[in-house]
Amino acid sequence: MKAFGTRAGGRWQPSRWRRADRGADDLPVGAAKTARVRQMFDTIAPRYDLVNRVMTFGLDRSWRATTVAALGLPPGTTVLDLACGTGDLSALLAARGHLVLGVDLSAGMLRASHAGAPLVQADSAALPLADGAVAGATCGYALRNFADLEGTFVELARVVRPGGRISLLDVAEPANPILAIGHGLWFRRAVPLLGGLLSDRAAYEYLPRSTAYLPPVRELRSMLLRSGFSTVNHRLLSGGLSQLLTATRVGRP
Repeated sequence: MKAFGTRAGGRWQPSRWRRADRGADDLPVGAAKTARVRQMFDTIAPRYDLVNRVMTFGLDRSWRATTVAALGLPPGTTVLDLACGTGDLSALLAARGHLVLGVDLSAGMLRASHAGAPLVQADSAALPLADGAVAGATCGYALRNFADLEGTFVELARVVRPGGRISLLDVAEPANPILAIGHGLWFRRAVPLLGGLLSDRAAYEYLPRSTAYLPPVRELRSMLLRSGFSTVNHRLLSGGLSQLLTATRVGRP
């Protein structure tokens, strides 16, 4: 497996190979990335749910349901929904009886939330929560948007109590070459056009290119293990259109 990036000061940076492959030679890093991500999601928040439904043909709903089910936590437990956005995962967590706290960098996304859960605006690498404050955490389609991904994993390990669970959903690419061609055409050509018609063209041109930030599975596993998690599992959903990572916080409950 090719290494798709390098770690610099704990931050995963897109490699030259993947930058060229994705046309992502101008992707920002560090504070510039944080500012761009915040501004972009503030802009697209009002029609974020609509564009998601259209560009995934509604499949994102089943992927999010799978993400929540994979936590395997009993009702009544407190779960952090990191990068909660408009609240799709938060609503599913609440429907299963969990006590949900939503955290997001974007004030615009928090204003558009429909979940009814308590909400906090914060950076993922500096969560305003006590050690061991939650029994689990979810995150949907945001790993590639964090300026400090490993720092985010370390923070998750700090706020999730020993024995707790995390379930992380993000984009993927099909292994089947025919599916991969169709996926590439749709995700990198059609989605920006749809985003331009329904929301903001620049944002939906950036989002496909932002996959260059996402480390390969092997590195994601290593990051989670280094951060304090065990039993790291990975699976592809719908033939590789999305991927799900689950893990357990090291230590006795």
